[in-house]
Amino acid sequence: MTTRIAILDDYVNAALGLAPWDSLPDCQAVVFDTYISGGDDRVANALQEFDVVVCMRERTRLPAAVIDRLPRLKLIITTGARNASIDGAAARKRGIPVCGSPLIGFAAGEHAWGLVMALARRIPMEDRAMKTGGWQKEFPVTMGGKTLGILGFGRLGKQVAGYGVAFGMKVIAWSPSLTDATAAERGVARVERDRLFTDSDFLSIQVTLNQGTRGSVGARELGMMKPTAYLVNTSRGPIVDEAALIQALERKTIAGAGLDVFDEEPLPVDHPLRRFDSAVLTGHTGYVSREAFEQGYRGVVEDIHAWLKGKPIRVLNDRD
Repeated sequence: MTTRIAILDDYVNAALGLAPWDSLPDCQAVVFDTYISGGDDRVANALQEFDVVVCMRERTRLPAAVIDRLPRLKLIITTGARNASIDGAAARKRGIPVCGSPLIGFAAGEHAWGLVMALARRIPMEDRAMKTGGWQKEFPVTMGGKTLGILGFGRLGKQVAGYGVAFGMKVIAWSPSLTDATAAERGVARVERDRLFTDSDFLSIQVTLNQGTRGSVGARELGMMKPTAYLVNTSRGPIVDEAALIQALERKTIAGAGLDVFDEEPLPVDHPLRRFDSAVLTGHTGYVSREAFEQGYRGVVEDIHAWLKGKPIRVLNDRD
């Protein structure tokens, strides 16, 4: 019987051209290039006839309610080394391995910096003005000498901090485990969490989403920011209280926001965040790059080869 492979959420139709799918014996890969909207029932119905489901990070959810309704499902693969949208325990209960795939990690930091630059130099707004016949409509600010705040100082936080230092910015950072010495090694000053919000001209969120960080940037934190300050979030939408952010943008208590992630993705077409000229929005493309996708999908093919031989690799759900 042919092994049927569902490749989910390949919005740019890149998967089939980036990896040697034809090297898989007696397999058929089917690309879903649009998001399966409508909830768990729609997802379960769409995936009934597939043996392998390939997920692109955390776009489509595979909770137990979906996994338990897929009779042919034998393998789940995600690009990257983790995916909070997959119920690994439910898959393990059915004997289904959830495997990971390598994914280059530079793009997300680059994207965060791109949003900082877009906000400071008002690039999207000037582009729109030029394309409608305008000329020099915006009033940008310089980045050199400004204060860049980094909330979270892991791999991506350090990467973004490095860009700020290179642009002549004063860089400050906070994370629970950050020490003065570690910060100083990167040319950064460690500050207390509240001061990060009060002092930053640009504040980039670089923490992972968990129970401790969910909603941790709320009305209180946004209220401490300067009215000339910008918030950038390329981590996960629910880290920021979305309602509080919308209110801050409406009242202009902050100057603007650069957002790549949202509470609901894809972002609904009528979502209020879409109406703010002071917000630069991208559709969770922070980790998207040709290089990352090529590495990720080639890893997926490796995972399937190993599974077909009865020896799954990079298994993420083999323990609690």
